[in-house]
Amino acid sequence: MISVIFLDTGPLGVLSHPRSNREITSWFFKMLDRGRQVIVPEIADYEVRRELIRAKKITCIQRLDQWKKAAFYVLLTTTTMLKAAELWAMARTRGVPTADRHALDGDVILAAQALTYEANGRELVIASDNVAHLKRFVPTQTWESIA
Repeated sequence: MISVIFLDTGPLGVLSHPRSNREITSWFFKMLDRGRQVIVPEIADYEVRRELIRAKKITCIQRLDQWKKAAFYVLLTTTTMLKAAELWAMARTRGVPTADRHALDGDVILAAQALTYEANGRELVIASDNVAHLKRFVPTQTWESIA
């Protein structure tokens, strides 16, 4: 059974919108009620937040901050970034990159955050709308398919 859910930018962005889909909000609280640990990884917060700041969407930024408080926030670490570099190189070597070679590549950083997280034997998944890229590294599903 899935116990730890990392939110990718898609679901986190939807949750941050003032008129967020009631389905995803209900899903989020249902996961918490079922004892699942819902995680906002720092890389996903960064990717959502930078666009909200650029667009001056203050209400959305406030909502993002509220979701971070309701979930568990996982910081980037040196260990995470070292793992991300390994994943990036591995994907390039195999000919299946997840971003342009000059891009920072948030997908491998998110995957590294999940892989380096101390789940203590609990099953972990990333909730994403970008399943194809992330599933190369770590179990990934759309949020709607996580029950």
